[in-house]
Amino acid sequence: MTKKMIQILGKAGVRKKVVSLLFLLSLVAPNFLFQPQAAASATSVPVNTQATIEAKAVLQKLYVVSGVSTISGQHDYLESPDEWTNQVKGWTGKFPALHGYEFGAVLAQNESQLAQQRQKVVNSAIAWNKAGGLVTISYHQSIPGTCLCWSNVQRNMSQAEFDKYVTPGTPQYAKLIDDLDKTAVNLEKLKEAGVPVLWRPYHEMNGDWFWWGKKDNFSALWTIMYDRFVHVHKLNNLLWVWSPNAPNANADPFTATYPGGSKVDVLAVDIYDNDYNPDYYKSITQLAGGKPVAIGENGELPSADVLKDQPRWAYFMTWGKMLTENNKKDEIKSFYSHSKILSRESFLPIKQPQIQPISAPDTKNGLRAEYFDNKDLTGLKETKVDAKIDFNWSTSAPLPSMQADTFSVRWTGKLLPAYSETYQISTLSDDGIRVWVNGKLVIDSWFNQSWVERTGSIALTAGVPVDLKVEYYDNQNGAAAKLMWKSPSQPKEIIPANALLLP
Repeated sequence: MTKKMIQILGKAGVRKKVVSLLFLLSLVAPNFLFQPQAAASATSVPVNTQATIEAKAVLQKLYVVSGVSTISGQHDYLESPDEWTNQVKGWTGKFPALHGYEFGAVLAQNESQLAQQRQKVVNSAIAWNKAGGLVTISYHQSIPGTCLCWSNVQRNMSQAEFDKYVTPGTPQYAKLIDDLDKTAVNLEKLKEAGVPVLWRPYHEMNGDWFWWGKKDNFSALWTIMYDRFVHVHKLNNLLWVWSPNAPNANADPFTATYPGGSKVDVLAVDIYDNDYNPDYYKSITQLAGGKPVAIGENGELPSADVLKDQPRWAYFMTWGKMLTENNKKDEIKSFYSHSKILSRESFLPIKQPQIQPISAPDTKNGLRAEYFDNKDLTGLKETKVDAKIDFNWSTSAPLPSMQADTFSVRWTGKLLPAYSETYQISTLSDDGIRVWVNGKLVIDSWFNQSWVERTGSIALTAGVPVDLKVEYYDNQNGAAAKLMWKSPSQPKEIIPANALLLP
């Protein structure tokens, strides 16, 4: 957002600031993302090596959607966290796929009011995530230790004063850490609820309208927050979104404030005044070096030509009430009906099963699981029944009797499809995994890897069970194994227990 777009708050307390946030895109349309030809990239892993499986899945989906479709997004204010997202639904019949939230207070809230408002954001984000949508959160931080007022977000700060906030041992640094620790409390709640967050702090840092803007050592501030949240608070549900302003007459080039690829997952650009300059797009994609790029904030919705000519925008997010101030109702409805735009409804089932599977009365659900204390499927420790394959052991042992590293598992049973269609079987694992369906090896990924999704396909008949065998091993460090499926009628999901039968 440029200087002229920043407005002062109205008397009624309605926030008039127009700074758009394009931030978290979560589990993208199951009807779309995991196409057979869209092989998972081995490089699509978060910069935080301890990221949760949910965060890793979201980032991988951004890699997959890039260049093919664009995820829709809408921002809401801290004080009313669902207002404008619901407006999109009311006008178009669809929810945006990405819901943008705010954690920064700018209306002189006291600590109690801030806690209540952030809790409402947390509640909304948990519900949104459960409904299949993506979550992103922006953070308009007031100068630490000052009134939670817009004037203390927008206030100009000298380089010398800024240096005090990023220098350990100073009173200003202590206030910054205190602020970060308070903010981490609510992000922790989202982590505990399993909600991955596209975290977008200190945006538009290449402009001079925020206290953190146009600083020689901006990366020091970014690194302090990153280290505090990742290494101290273990907020492993965060994906880190760096979101500069478009490098127009009021903002520096992207490279001036880029903190580096080791602490950034997604690069997003804030674009206003319909300024979808192809040079901005070219510059950010070059700087990204293959990482996902997005439109972090926008006023005007991108046109069909922009979507065609700049295909790598993984998502966009329209800022608050600029949805209606900068776009006509018919334009919004037309935009959300565009074939390249993904809505939250893309995640939902489209039709009921053609044939409902009926299990015999004496059948039992789940898979026979054999756990081995070596990574080569030797040294059997225990045999049990697992309801489904949906495990994130992280650095823990899968069973009390086993070690945390160099173990393996073999699952066997029957797979019961609901549709007579070609299914895509997919795995997300750390490390090796292979899958046989009806005697066919559909996934063969038997080597060390970190959170990589693999996909294979096979034609199945509704109501007819087929043999299923999955073998997995863990080498060292993190361990996870998940088994999913998808078909033209079946939305992508972990294969549930009621579709698995014991041998």
